[in-house]
Amino acid sequence: MADRNDNEPCFSRIAVIGFGLIGASFAAAVRQRWPQTELLAVDVDDATLQSALSHGWATAVARPESPEFKRYVQEGCDLVMIATPVGAAEGYLKSLAAWGYGGIVTDVGSTKARISAIAADVLPHPENYVPGHPMAGSEKSGIAGARPDLFKGAHWILCPDAAMPAEHFPRLHELVTSLGARVVALPREDHDAAVAVVSHVPHFVASSLVQLAHRHADEQQALMRLAAGGFKDTTRIAAGSPELWCGIAFDNKEALLAGLAEMQQIIGQFADALNHDDKAALTGLLADAAEVRRALPAAWVPSTERLLEVRIPMEDRPGVVAEVTTVASSVGCNIQSIEIDHVTEDSAVLSLILTDEGDVGKLSVHLINAGFSVSFNPLTAKEHAHV
Repeated sequence: MADRNDNEPCFSRIAVIGFGLIGASFAAAVRQRWPQTELLAVDVDDATLQSALSHGWATAVARPESPEFKRYVQEGCDLVMIATPVGAAEGYLKSLAAWGYGGIVTDVGSTKARISAIAADVLPHPENYVPGHPMAGSEKSGIAGARPDLFKGAHWILCPDAAMPAEHFPRLHELVTSLGARVVALPREDHDAAVAVVSHVPHFVASSLVQLAHRHADEQQALMRLAAGGFKDTTRIAAGSPELWCGIAFDNKEALLAGLAEMQQIIGQFADALNHDDKAALTGLLADAAEVRRALPAAWVPSTERLLEVRIPMEDRPGVVAEVTTVASSVGCNIQSIEIDHVTEDSAVLSLILTDEGDVGKLSVHLINAGFSVSFNPLTAKEHAHV
């Protein structure tokens, strides 16, 4: 891992299954960053496949049933990305298993419980499946909305576990960050509840706001013309694909229902304050929200001059990388790069380069409490280029 040439692509042969908005944008970004990467586009739509070739986002194309797909997977493909709806993933996982595929498998689905269970049941080497979820999108769907900069500044969740080979996470981390995204490590069992709060519930709240305005548009013809500025910004995501979001909702039904119920309680607090003419309570609710909102960074761009190297001697055992990266994410630390330096067959040093975000003190305490020995070394961006 540490010896790889900076100009060498993280993966040399990639298959992207599903060339919609996310799959095509990923392929476009990979081909822009690593033009030498071979990339197979797999899709059921012939026009989409032709567009993939004409844009230069794929070096080859195949329909799911074509022998070219099987041949590509069996002849040195080192990463398969499943960029289909979760419901369509099972058939592709079964095909990969039948073809004896032994490389890394990842996905971009908005939920993880269902596809993780399928992968564990179907794949002969489920440890090679690393769930992924880029927190990026557009009101446009399909390859027509794809663009290579879609993931710049976006968070990309990776869900390693104890069974995952240690080298998988650094490879995927480097690939994702090379596209401009920011990796967040999250246990797969926590993923669905977390994204319900920050992604799925907001989508349905936005859709509800549009429904509210639409119901009154017939009474006040000028209302929709007034729905500009903040209203349009708040409800932009409501223009997403209804079919896609219906699938997401039922895949994450329990977490979404819990989030919507909590949202109803919060709105109820505002209504109660108004009903009881309680200005202090209403002001307090608004003030709490305003304080939290103002605390959010205006842009997720850390200082490139304040970097910190964290070196962690470790026993080379299953799950150790997942344990460390999850701890780092839990305290808000962003890992800019990650390397594993093998010392002996059974020991290694995990080297993390952190940006100036998060609570490094808590990171140190958590790692020490978990039994790790940790050393910190401040770096400049120039020094990091030679690490």
